[in-house]
Amino acid sequence: MELAEVIGRRRSIRMVKPYQPVEEEKIQAMFEAARIASHWGNVQSLRGVAVFRDSAPKEVLDNLYAAVAGWQIKKAPVTIVWYIQPAAVDEQSDRLREITSLGAQGFGGYEKRMDALENKLIPRFEPLLDNFKKPGLGEIDCGQGIAQATLMAFNLGLGTCCLGSPNGVALLKAIGVPEPARFLVLQTVGYPLEHWEAGGQRPRQPFEKLFHKNSFDTPFPRSQEVVDDLTEQGMFTTPAPLPYREDELDFIAQALGIEGDGML
Repeated sequence: MELAEVIGRRRSIRMVKPYQPVEEEKIQAMFEAARIASHWGNVQSLRGVAVFRDSAPKEVLDNLYAAVAGWQIKKAPVTIVWYIQPAAVDEQSDRLREITSLGAQGFGGYEKRMDALENKLIPRFEPLLDNFKKPGLGEIDCGQGIAQATLMAFNLGLGTCCLGSPNGVALLKAIGVPEPARFLVLQTVGYPLEHWEAGGQRPRQPFEKLFHKNSFDTPFPRSQEVVDDLTEQGMFTTPAPLPYREDELDFIAQALGIEGDGML
């Protein structure tokens, strides 16, 4: 499957099979993909705890179910609690030494680049480490890791959906995550119960409103040829709503026993 098609078919799957467990090996593969994602300074502040519905302690599940859209979490066989550990920044110097010694950064031979690291780069960064622990750059790189985990899940036949939670602090405490960790997002994982199209391509803001060239006043030119090529590759799929979507939603709601206020 081409990358464009993978991107086009990879979307949030809110409804998964509650009766089909997810293999630990597949969750490991998601974590492996997240682990090798790019991260500034190679500090790797992205962390995750996979909560398995059938084996997690009651205290953990109770805090997990306090999240928004709790029914999705209650039905999902696995929910990954993604968080950022700012304390990882304290190891930045050692992480830089690792990648510099291997030739991943720097020039002029081993001795020269290691000397520049120790006497120029590290002293320049050390006064800034406390600022690097604040929300910002770290969260951006954590997002890259979560995205790679999401693509891995799709490649393994799984469906995922990222959800916020008002209970993040209590949840991290319940699963024993040490401070000063910050909660990022929950990601439900399971085998899709709905069709991969999930009702069709969701609406998006106009391209020209989101992206610009050289300045905000100049929208990035959108080539129809590029759009046509990506459409042919499968990145753009049929716009929602698909004609059978309402019937699909009714069927799944009855199957999962979640009929109620209509909010899925």
